[in-house]
Amino acid sequence: MSSNIGEPNKTTGQYHSTKGNVVEAVGNLTGLQSWQQSGKEEHAQGEIEYKAAQAQGYAEGTMDRVGGKKDAVLGAVTGDRSQEAAGNIRQDKGEAQQDLNKNV
Repeated sequence: MSSNIGEPNKTTGQYHSTKGNVVEAVGNLTGLQSWQQSGKEEHAQGEIEYKAAQAQGYAEGTMDRVGGKKDAVLGAVTGDRSQEAAGNIRQDKGEAQQDLNKNV
């Protein structure tokens, strides 16, 4: 999860998606069209942000996975066991990040 301002974030995406659902529900209960519309829009924006953060996390995981594989292979070929181990760890980290950000 990124803490940079302006970048997509899964937590804030979920927050806005849920808040949008609540606002829309209040609009449905009260018959206020403006609340219904506002809730739908906030929900949609939250879903967009969540999906964007998910895609970014998956891409970052891919970079770690590929970079780790390269380091592990290079370490194995040159006999540098610490580079090989570090590469394997980075590759595993990237795979875990990809798994967390799969589009299910």
